[in-house]
Amino acid sequence: MSRPSATSLSRRLARRDPASKEVRRPLDESNMKNLLRTERQSLLQSEEEFLSSLSQINSIVLNPMLQATDDSGGGCLQLLQNLSVAFLGVWDVTAENYQTLKRRHKEEAEMKEIHIITEEAPLLQAYTRYVAAFTDFLVMKGCERAAKQSSSYWKGNKKLVLQLIGERSETPTHVMLQRVLIEPFRNQVQQYSLLLSRLTAAFSQDASLTDSVAAFVRLQTFISQTMDEATQTKMLWSSVSGRLGAALCTPGRRLQEDSKNVLVTVTPGRYDRVLLFSDVLVLLQGNEPHICHLQTVWMDTATNQKSEENNLVLRVVTPEDEFFFSCKEPKHKVLWSWKMNQMIRQSLEGRRDFPLWGRLGESSDPPTLRLCSYTYRSEGRFRNAVYEGDMSWGKPHGTGTLRWPNGRNYTGDFKYGQEDGFADESVYKGYYKDNMRHGFGVLENQAPPTGPSWKYTGNWQRDKRSGYGVWEKSDNSERYIGMWQENQRHGPGIVLHNTGACYQGGFISNKLVGPGVLITEDNTLYEGAFTEDCLLSGKGKLTFSNGFTLVGTFNKTTHSGLQTQGVLSTDHQDETLQRKFQFGSGSFPVEERWQGIFQQFHNYLESGCKREMEEVFLGFHVRSSKKKSQDYLYCQRGGEKDTETIEDVLKTLSLESQSLTSFLEKALDTSHHPLKKVLKLLLLVFQATYSGLGANLHLVAMAREEVLHYGRKLWELLRAILAMKSERNIQHLSRGADDEMSEDLNPFTVILPAILPRFHPDLFMLYMLYQEQEDALYWQGIVRLGHLTDTKLLEFLDVQKQLWPLKDVKLTANQARTLTMQDAAPPTPRPRRKRYSIVRHKCFQSAIECLQKIISTVDPKEKLEIILKTYQEIEKTVSRVLSRDYKLPMDDLLPLLIYVVSRAGIQHLGAEIHFIQDLMDPINQGGINDFLLTALESCYEHIQKEEVRFFK
Repeated sequence: MSRPSATSLSRRLARRDPASKEVRRPLDESNMKNLLRTERQSLLQSEEEFLSSLSQINSIVLNPMLQATDDSGGGCLQLLQNLSVAFLGVWDVTAENYQTLKRRHKEEAEMKEIHIITEEAPLLQAYTRYVAAFTDFLVMKGCERAAKQSSSYWKGNKKLVLQLIGERSETPTHVMLQRVLIEPFRNQVQQYSLLLSRLTAAFSQDASLTDSVAAFVRLQTFISQTMDEATQTKMLWSSVSGRLGAALCTPGRRLQEDSKNVLVTVTPGRYDRVLLFSDVLVLLQGNEPHICHLQTVWMDTATNQKSEENNLVLRVVTPEDEFFFSCKEPKHKVLWSWKMNQMIRQSLEGRRDFPLWGRLGESSDPPTLRLCSYTYRSEGRFRNAVYEGDMSWGKPHGTGTLRWPNGRNYTGDFKYGQEDGFADESVYKGYYKDNMRHGFGVLENQAPPTGPSWKYTGNWQRDKRSGYGVWEKSDNSERYIGMWQENQRHGPGIVLHNTGACYQGGFISNKLVGPGVLITEDNTLYEGAFTEDCLLSGKGKLTFSNGFTLVGTFNKTTHSGLQTQGVLSTDHQDETLQRKFQFGSGSFPVEERWQGIFQQFHNYLESGCKREMEEVFLGFHVRSSKKKSQDYLYCQRGGEKDTETIEDVLKTLSLESQSLTSFLEKALDTSHHPLKKVLKLLLLVFQATYSGLGANLHLVAMAREEVLHYGRKLWELLRAILAMKSERNIQHLSRGADDEMSEDLNPFTVILPAILPRFHPDLFMLYMLYQEQEDALYWQGIVRLGHLTDTKLLEFLDVQKQLWPLKDVKLTANQARTLTMQDAAPPTPRPRRKRYSIVRHKCFQSAIECLQKIISTVDPKEKLEIILKTYQEIEKTVSRVLSRDYKLPMDDLLPLLIYVVSRAGIQHLGAEIHFIQDLMDPINQGGINDFLLTALESCYEHIQKEEVRFFK
């Protein structure tokens, strides 16, 4: 049965009988003293009984609970300790007030000296703290846990506990504990209210009495509302899943409203339930919560909509989201609006109202401009930044500070999310036209006002990023390679993440459009439609790392997993094709990638390499917020060998291959030479693209065609220099420059040998990643075969015994001693070859040492020559063994070459082979070098086979 509220009790007191009217009559001094004496005596008796109850509750209930509770109950022990502290607080203030009241009763003190009036504030504070501590304990099911942990104790002392609440009927233990820990306190507050109400009726003109009555009525209301909230919240935690409860349940959090009780629907429609708590707004999709802290939530009633249906809509704004709550009835909208605004205001103030809820429309709304702290999580320029400062409708507005995890920060003024009056510290290194960045350049945005710092390497047009370029966050978390327009990603592009995921598709104004390709960290390949946030949406094909495919319609959001409807095929696809999928093919032709670098050189040549134009070409402008200068960042002046002019270089240039090579070596070693400048810039853009995050096996085709393009372009520039020499008639030429070019002079024989040493580290890393799995299998085979002696390995490879070069083997002293001991044993028939069974790594030694030199050069031509010499050494050894010239047929060559390869132990041989195949002169295709390279590749594949890797 529910108890009457303090308000209703006061009203009853005022109209309970005719005598009440008599009480309101002015009392003489004698009657006043008698009345005060009677009420003080009543209060003393009430306080004595309450103190006795507190003592019994402490000894019978609270102390046993503390002794029995351990810390395994989700913080229950801490909550119980907090409850005990608050309990003692009420006990102490009551005992102190009792002693004061007892003394003043003897002194016949005046009415105003009654402690519930004079000590009103400490008393209210003690009760408020106790009720808050008790409801925290109640919400976390502390009574249930205590009942279970000491079930035998409660069974033996149930009668004593029930006496504390005046109950005789059978009551569940946890309900009994709940009642004994709150009912005595509620009853005592009710006694205070009744006493003050009687005094108010007698002394109606005393304003202090009226204020005290109102204070204790508010306390009663506060206790009732707090208990109601705690009970509803506890019921919610009992009804939701354990996972959701673990994510949301905290001791101080109270449920305020549930869309299951007061219906609202949410747009976007991915959420099916809304929960309003005292500190957060939670939108649920199944058991996945989207949590919005109320300090950064704004609510608009959206009553300016024309249609009646839209007048039932609430607009909810957070720093990174916007939702619309549609209500079924006007009263539902009023209730949600009022409760949300009051919870937002109370959250901003850092305390709950007292009492928690007034009448509808009674409280004030929260300010729209407020001081907030927020950490950005979604993609964007603020991602991972912590903002502290003024906010309005989810946007930084006013004064604030942005801090990023890497230590950067920005403090200044904002206007609706935009920085106001900020000059950045970016540094630009590149070419200018009409005082604007134009052509090739590099911009390092070292301390941007928002978002992480970044670096852009690429083309510019009238001060805007336009054309082909590479953009990367300075924390190496993301890199974009592709086309730009007006400072925005526009056209085909590739996005690489430090998680290992990579994407290729089309962009329009920084947003993804059309189909694309996504490769995840686990090598799952998706080809199909995406949202502008790179989430799967629409028709597509998903190829898993195990080769299974799923074709259908996909949908993935940031707050839910992948949802799909389609057909799953368990027919294994070619895993290698999927794993080695190549980006960039056909998306942006290699000829269009770095036009700004070569254009400057062409302009310089077209000017006739005039000395005044040399400064324009060689100088590389630097502009920042602190300085503007022209520095020779890539072509430093100085040194005696840098004093030659272009004319000096041209005089020494002839058309012989050796002379061209010498010319290139000198040019690329002369810091102010135009070719050196071009090569430096090409190396810069290559590393900006393919090092770091760009070291990705899906980019090896792009990198290869880019290096080959560099070779062709530098060859064109060299020919242009030769043509200039012919025109200037610096040295007499009987024929034109083009006529004098021999067939063996081309980019592969002249340019690539000179520039590959610069690009090889980053380029070969891509090849190693591309062949990583195959090289791992190959190396396992090498290790297995390395355990075999020479004779065992030759026998295993089915090498004809007549080709075994055992007579070349020279035994060590220890090996000879071992064979002597074997000869001393009883004679048994055995082949002579067993005398060499302990020998390892001795046969075909010259061929092995020759093949090992393949890693000592980066020139594909020289690598092919090493392979040819290895073949010649094998054939030479066999001819010596047979004492005649012997041309090895393929059947004999392959096993002998496998032997040499296995003993050479060249790591990353697969990467070496593909590097040679991709960069060798096409003139070698179909010749002896191509044949031997194919034979080497066959050996590499044979060593990977299962029978080799698991041979024992």
